Amino acid sequence: MADRSRSFLKEGTLTYAYILLYIALSSGQIFFNKWVLSSKEINFPYPLGLTLLHMVFSSVLCFVLTKVFKVMRVEEGMTLEIYTTSVIPIGATFAMTLWLGNTAYLYISVAFAQMLKAIMPVAVFILGVAAGLEMMSCRMLLIMSVISFGVLVASYGEININWIGVVYQMGGVVGEALRLIFMEILVKRKGLKLNPISVISVFLFIPWIFLEKSRMEAHGTWNLQPLVLMLNSLCTFALNLSVFLVISHTSALTIRVAGVVKDWVVVLLSALLFADTKLTIINLFGYAIAIAGVAAYNNHKLKKEASKGSSDESKHPESIPLTEPSTSNS
Repeated sequence: MADRSRSFLKEGTLTYAYILLYIALSSGQIFFNKWVLSSKEINFPYPLGLTLLHMVFSSVLCFVLTKVFKVMRVEEGMTLEIYTTSVIPIGATFAMTLWLGNTAYLYISVAFAQMLKAIMPVAVFILGVAAGLEMMSCRMLLIMSVISFGVLVASYGEININWIGVVYQMGGVVGEALRLIFMEILVKRKGLKLNPISVISVFLFIPWIFLEKSRMEAHGTWNLQPLVLMLNSLCTFALNLSVFLVISHTSALTIRVAGVVKDWVVVLLSALLFADTKLTIINLFGYAIAIAGVAAYNNHKLKKEASKGSSDESKHPESIPLTEPSTSNS
């Protein structure tokens, strides 16, 4: 009994440590990206190039870990049909999310970008209804209205609003919502585990050639700071690894709840770290309303998943899962 208690305590401590690590790395990565892209700091104003560098670095590191040292296992059974119908759409939307989200930092503050990102459940729900994955109800309509109202209030309280940055950030939100919908339709329902990092690099490389390559060449040395950019890419890989650890020990829903905590950390700390962040009472009030709606949405999803799980158990009481259920990175 004592051994079981110690084991439970150790597992719980380890889980919370992974969650704290994710919050720290995710917040730090956002600040690091802003620092690199900012004209007042590192002055590397190439969000496509930076995101492409992240993906190439992660692809190379994944190859080394899986093929050379074999410390990570890759999913077998990849076919051309799966690649074209699942990996490519998910990779394209993921690339869109990363590109537009990083570009938004050139025009708006980190805090305001996080506030706009709170609209994500609304985008996911609307697309989910259109795809037949979600059902419209009075409860969900109320939750979506609360989130939307909160984001509108937070936006109204923004002192130096830049609509170009808002468009880029909302484009990133739509890209992420599409990715989650594709993950639900193309991957989770087929029982597949996919890692579209390699194809993301392709979808980033093509627009980079047309949009940023010439500007980088015009600066001669491309304004590269190898050590800083390598550390930035390494932080991105570490963040992805922390997400995997959290989901492996808990669930995809936990990472969303931890993300809410992370967003508040980012909003409050960015006011101390960056001169372009000026928080107002209206900002914080609107964001608090939006987060309350996000919390209600997560709670609704948790109850829905729990109800679905108990329903499956009642239908198949004799079946015992031998492996942990596959989860998607959200």
